[in-house]
Amino acid sequence: MYQALYRKYRPQTFDDVVGQMAVSQTLKTQLQSGRLSHAYLFTGSRGTGKTSTAKILAKAVNCENPQDGNPCNRCKSCLAIDSGSCMDVLEIDAASNNGVDNVRDLRDDAIYSPSQVKMRVYIIDEVHMLSISAFNALLKIIEEPPEHLLFILATTELHKVPATILSRCQRFSFRRISQEDIAARLQYVSYQENIELDESAARILARLADGGMRDGLSLLDQCASATTGEVTAEKVYACLGIAGIQDCGKLMEAIANHDAKAALSLLNRFYSEGKDMGALLDELASLARDFMIMQSAPDAAIGMISGVATDDEVIKLSTRFTNAQLVRMLELIQKTAAGFVRSASRRMDVELCLVNLCRPELQLDAESLNVRLTRLEDQIRSGAISVAPQKPQKAEEPEDREEYPPLPDDADAPPVEDEPVAQVEEAPANTSFWVEICGEVRKELKPPVSGFFAQTANSPVQGIVKGDTVLLVCANAFTKQIVDKPEVLDLVARKVSAKFGRPIKAKACDKQEANTKSAQMEQLLQFGREHSDVIHIK
Repeated sequence: MYQALYRKYRPQTFDDVVGQMAVSQTLKTQLQSGRLSHAYLFTGSRGTGKTSTAKILAKAVNCENPQDGNPCNRCKSCLAIDSGSCMDVLEIDAASNNGVDNVRDLRDDAIYSPSQVKMRVYIIDEVHMLSISAFNALLKIIEEPPEHLLFILATTELHKVPATILSRCQRFSFRRISQEDIAARLQYVSYQENIELDESAARILARLADGGMRDGLSLLDQCASATTGEVTAEKVYACLGIAGIQDCGKLMEAIANHDAKAALSLLNRFYSEGKDMGALLDELASLARDFMIMQSAPDAAIGMISGVATDDEVIKLSTRFTNAQLVRMLELIQKTAAGFVRSASRRMDVELCLVNLCRPELQLDAESLNVRLTRLEDQIRSGAISVAPQKPQKAEEPEDREEYPPLPDDADAPPVEDEPVAQVEEAPANTSFWVEICGEVRKELKPPVSGFFAQTANSPVQGIVKGDTVLLVCANAFTKQIVDKPEVLDLVARKVSAKFGRPIKAKACDKQEANTKSAQMEQLLQFGREHSDVIHIK
């Protein structure tokens, strides 16, 4: 029968335990000196070697031929413990035996001397799952155990263990295993199992293991059994249903470009390929975290990044985001991932998350406003937006305006002043100028106002530059009411000023009203011409 890799390659001696040198060396020293404690508490995240170390310690205290603190794994006691036939070494799962009656039975049996080995050992895994009454029942025998008794408690949630238990145990903390150590172990196991494992694939599996050797071996087992030939990075991504480095980089680039269309297209492809939405958000969060680390601590960042993308990719993409954007991104991704528990459609949640990441103007919370302000400041510093200087005095204005860049055709433009306006029937001849300005304005306006600046020749608002003013000719009074606001006029003025390199102000007018006034003026002038003989001007 096939045996899983994490079981087949479980450590058999303290020297085999990867990444826990301090714990292993301390226990070996205690065994050699004979200064063992009666109760140990092993803490740490999953897959870091707690239970394996507990079994090695149980063998070592009963081994007939110990070798430098390690069990020999050949004597009768070691073989019996390995096979599980030794009745004096018991491994108890506290998750399923967490009642006070279970602990009382354990306490009653513990007083008897061992029958097969030197010491009776109780390994209680996930001890934090015991009830309060069960802890109280266990407390007395842990405090004053018989000489032949050894308790080894293991837990992933130390804060749930009562202080009365903690104070009676020697505590050993198992650290997360580094990615380098996990990758090296995976390469060793692959060599032993005749599995062709690419170095990049080993690094990816090590990163996905998140500090747990058992998880790393399980992932290797899954990928090796699901693919033929060499296990490469691409096969790992396909087998585990996650996005690759390049795909995550493309998604981040779309977010940096505020291109919601590209981001949603990529997400649709990931979904069609069976990518896990939760894993995708994890990768995006890891990348955002890497970018933030790269910006906050550039000198030490290379050793702190998660490995989701290559170092060059992280360095390149990190310059596209500000710290404010990254903080907002992380908070939004974490909020979306937390809502998966009660969500009816994870795809829809991720789509909404991506749209909000690409278009912060859709949100009015403090973080989104901070992102928009930070982006605006960066654009001003880089010169993408030029700030209009104070209007100079008329005496200092140049008389010769031919030195300025050529302006759009404004021959038919209505005058800017408040006197009767000439009739406006057609858009200015230089339509491409206004289409370009509309495209810039739409990026910073929210619906429905942005809809009035359509990038077409028939836009409800047409712009005409006359002198130092851009006149926004609105299709009707309603359009003028929407557009004729300080924030809209200031935005258009900034864009047009940046286009022509000189300060230009913006003003809105109603095309229908202008045409009506022009018609009335024409009637008045015609009346004057027809009755000039009776009109006298003093």
